Parts: sequence; C-alpha cells; structure tokens
Amino acid sequence: MIRSSAVNLAVGYVLFGIVALIAFAAPVWYAWQVTIEEGRTEILQEDAQRQAEVFRREGVAGLTHFISERVSLQIAGERVLLFTDPQGHVLAGNLSAWPRGIPDQSGTYTITVEMDGHPSRAVVVRAKLPGGYDLLVARDLARYAPVETRFWFGLGAGVAILSVMGTIGAVLIRRELLARIQGIRQTVSAIMQGELSHRLRTRSSGDELDTLSQTINRMLDQIEQLVHGIRNVSNSIAHDLRTPLAELRSRLEELLVTRPPTHEVYNEVEAAVADVDRVIGIFNALLRLAEIDTGMRRSGFVEVDLAEVAEEAVDFYVPAAELKGITLSFHGRGPLPIAGDPLLLAQAVGNLIDNALKYAPANGTVRVETRRHDDGTVELAVADNGPGIPAADKPKAAQRFFRGDASRGTPGVGLGLSIVDAVARLHGGSLELDDNHPGLRARLLTRSGAPAAEAANNLPIAG
Repeated sequence: MIRSSAVNLAVGYVLFGIVALIAFAAPVWYAWQVTIEEGRTEILQEDAQRQAEVFRREGVAGLTHFISERVSLQIAGERVLLFTDPQGHVLAGNLSAWPRGIPDQSGTYTITVEMDGHPSRAVVVRAKLPGGYDLLVARDLARYAPVETRFWFGLGAGVAILSVMGTIGAVLIRRELLARIQGIRQTVSAIMQGELSHRLRTRSSGDELDTLSQTINRMLDQIEQLVHGIRNVSNSIAHDLRTPLAELRSRLEELLVTRPPTHEVYNEVEAAVADVDRVIGIFNALLRLAEIDTGMRRSGFVEVDLAEVAEEAVDFYVPAAELKGITLSFHGRGPLPIAGDPLLLAQAVGNLIDNALKYAPANGTVRVETRRHDDGTVELAVADNGPGIPAADKPKAAQRFFRGDASRGTPGVGLGLSIVDAVARLHGGSLELDDNHPGLRARLLTRSGAPAAEAANNLPIAG
C-alpha cells in the first residue's frame, strides 16, 4: 500500500492541504490576536478616561459612587475596577488591595491579578488622578480562552477531515488506477506472447491515461507494421536471392560434371559473376535503405540545386535513352535550392529515370520537370508514356521488393521506388505516383530550403 503511486499522491495532497490550512489559519490567528488585544486595550482606556472625567467633574465622592454602582451591576469577573486614595486605601472597586507589580506611572500593562481568590493574567490600565488618587481598570485575559479553544478545535477538525478524506480518496484512486493498469498489463502480456493485434482500451473521458493509451496504441501500430514489414522483406529477400543463388549453383555444378572447354568455362564464370553481382546489388540497396531510414545520411546535408541535379541525371541517361529510341528531355524553371544530400537526390532521380526508360515503349518519351509551387514546395516529376501502374498497385509500389504484373519480365528486384520514397521522406517530402494518360508520372516533393533538422523531424518510420 505504501508503495502505491496513488497513495503517495493522495498523501502528498493531504499534506499540502494541511500546510495550506495552517498557512491560512496563521494570519487569521494573528489578526484575531492583534484585533482582540487592541480592541480590549482601547475599551479599557476609554473606560479609564470616562471615570477620570467623572472624577474631575464630581470629585472623589462622585467617582466612588460611580464605581460602586458599576461593580454592583456588572457580571462578576467581567471587569476589574479599583479606586484608591493617595495612601493606597481602597475607596471603591472589586479588589481588596492594590495589585503588586504595577509600575508607578500611568499606562497599560499585562500582569497577574488575584481575582475571585485565584491568580489570573489581566490587561491593566492605570490612571493617576489629581491629588495622588489612583484608578485601575483591568480585564481578565481568560475570558477569551473558550474562543481560542474553539479556534484550535476547528483547526484540528479540519486537519482530521482532510486526513480522512485523503485516505478515502487514496483508496478510491488506487483502486481506479489498478484497474486501468491491470488492463494495460494484460494487453502488454498478450503482445509479448506474439498477439500484436491487441491494443490498450481507451475511454471517452480523454484523461491523461487515455492520452497515454492512445500514444502507446499508435506506437503499437508502428511496431506491428514494422514487424509485418520485416517478415515481408525477409520473405522477399529469401525469394529474390534463391533464384540467382540457384542459378549460380547450377552453373558451378554443371562445370564440375561436364568439364567443358576453357572458353565455355569463362562464359559460365562470367554468368556466375553476374549472379553474384545481382545478389550484391540487392544487399547494397538494402544497406542503403537502412542508412536512409536511420538518418545516418543527414549529416551530409548541404544546399543543393535540385534542378541542376535533375539536369545532370538527364544528361547521364540520354545515351541509354537513344539506344532504345526514347526521347528523354528536361524542363526546369530556374534554380531550386534545398537542403539535402546531393548523392542521394541524384540516385533518387536516376532511379525514377531508369524506371521510366524500362517501361516506356520504343520511340516513346520520358519528360523530367522541376518547379516550385506557390507554397514553397519543390517538385521533381518524371513522366513516361508506358503502361503505368494500376490504381490498386500504386499504394504498394514503394514497398520493398514489390513488383507489379507489368514488371515481371524486366530486370530489377523491386527496390528502386523504395529508395526514392525513403530519400523523399528523409528530405521532409514524399513520393507521389499519378497517371500520365498514358503512362506514369512520378513526383518527388520536398520543401525549398528545408533544414536538415526539420526534415529529420518529419521523417516517419519506413514501411
């Protein structure tokens, strides 16, 4: 129970409430004391002045009669009055003798006075009258003791109520938290056992635990997506590596069995090297994707002109396009400076052009365009007039090792668009595939001048 966060939180709030109550009561108590003391002293001084005025107006007999009447009318112990002559003999009052310890000059003092046969602390006002007469007016301090007792009783009752309510609140909060935590524990246990589809239950209250549960659920969605992606990639790697490795083994086994002439051996070795290069190409592409996804290439971000990169890529692929009878052209609208990795951007543009040249028909066209939108977005588009990509395959086209029906007979392993998509996301952008009527229009979108740190923040987890 002591280790419960809910209990500790409730106890902390109870202690805070007690401290706040005491902090509130302290100035109230101080104000009470000052107000009562000042008011009591002021009343006694006014009473003493009134009696001194009676003395000046009516003399000794008049003051004696006035005090005697006051003593006979007032409640016993309500106020102490004493009037003495110059020799200290009592002329009127409810004290038998002049109290000890009172200084010999007029003023207000707090002393111990014998009242009703027992000593009491009292506030005393002494007034020296003409002719050596003395007047004493006093009030017992114990008369306000019940009020003070009630105040302390009320403060103690407040502390007790806070403690009891805090304890009850701690039990209720702990029960509620344990119920929520138990649900989280069950979900996490199911996920640990491999049931990745489980999610934390949320309520419509929108409290902190709901917010945390929603955040964890989004994280679990990403984890499930990554796990399925890893499974799919592993299966695709195994499938795509099996063919070249099987061909390589078949060639080597045939060389061992047939023992062909030297020139045939060299031909088979050359074909085997091509198979090995294909395998190495797959692994190099996967390593490059891993580099991009982990953000290792962000340190190489510099200001680069995307239009210039695209134009250089077009110049590089023009000979290959001419061999296929394809018209490859570049159309730019001025420099487009962005913050990025020039090597990755060049590879992404090269992959888009290479894909377009693969699927464009003989005597077809491939058009590369760059431009800046009004909102600052920079666009690089590669359009061809080939078969395009069916609408159902477009969402999957950038997945690793995905190859549509139109690409079955073409070389490649299905990583080209994956690399382009990863490069686009690394630069805070995206890859969009649209119809070119006919053909495909692949657009790489990024923001002009996007800093590396900002682009990094926009990078989602690769699918």
